[in-house]
Amino acid sequence: MRTANLSGRLVVITDDDTAVDVEQASDSRFGPDPQGVYEHWTAFRAWASIADLPAGRPFAATDLGPPAPAPRQVLAVGLNYRAHADESGFAAPDTLPPVFTKYVSSITGPVTEVGLPAGGHTDWEVELVAVIGESAHEVSEDDAWSYIAGLTVGQDISERITQLTGPAPQFGLGKSFPGFTPMGPYLVTPDALPDRDDLELGCSINGEEVQKGRTGDLIFSLPALVARLSAVLPLLPGDVIFTGTPAGVGMGRTPQRWLADGDVLVSHVQGIGELRQTFRA
Repeated sequence: MRTANLSGRLVVITDDDTAVDVEQASDSRFGPDPQGVYEHWTAFRAWASIADLPAGRPFAATDLGPPAPAPRQVLAVGLNYRAHADESGFAAPDTLPPVFTKYVSSITGPVTEVGLPAGGHTDWEVELVAVIGESAHEVSEDDAWSYIAGLTVGQDISERITQLTGPAPQFGLGKSFPGFTPMGPYLVTPDALPDRDDLELGCSINGEEVQKGRTGDLIFSLPALVARLSAVLPLLPGDVIFTGTPAGVGMGRTPQRWLADGDVLVSHVQGIGELRQTFRA
């Protein structure tokens, strides 16, 4: 199943890529709020699995918003691919990987224009993103998939000067400028993917491939992350987990490369879709 946020309303995306409004199709059993559905995810999945959906309507990708527009927690994982840890100059983690937050005000949909912070070094990081569908606290790795509503594409856009300047890094601030957390285009349930544990992901700038990897190369798999994170804090319905980025970021290149005015960044995850960000000075 694929769901989406279409102009602020929850929709199901049909096999022919049209959108069915959930509130209308369910006779108001489920509301229109794309974020609110995660509080009732099990019931929603049960309804959607047997619902006789009406014909959908066409839509433009520019009208899509983030599938989780207002999560209570956004947890992002660093250094979760060995090659990215190497290019960043850090040892690959062998316990809990570094975890930081991206602030909710930076969340946007899949097709956007993003302002470049003046004097900054703005970088790209394509990631597989999970949305939690059921409260998870101290869950086991074996059970972790049952707590995940679905997967989407994310970009952990990062302004490296803000992130790294100071007596201690400012990961949250450096990664939370307006528009720095695009997600979408859809939320895809794990059963609808070719292999939920091994998906290709990557991104390009102006048509030039700059990142390519597979989620099967994660140091800590998504189930492992859910288990490790939920051992410390409860994960709430609708919470978002950025799982880490593969090698190929601008900071790790020689010479280093940063996003510039007019650059178009296209990011994808296999079986889910793509994001498209255009950057403006």
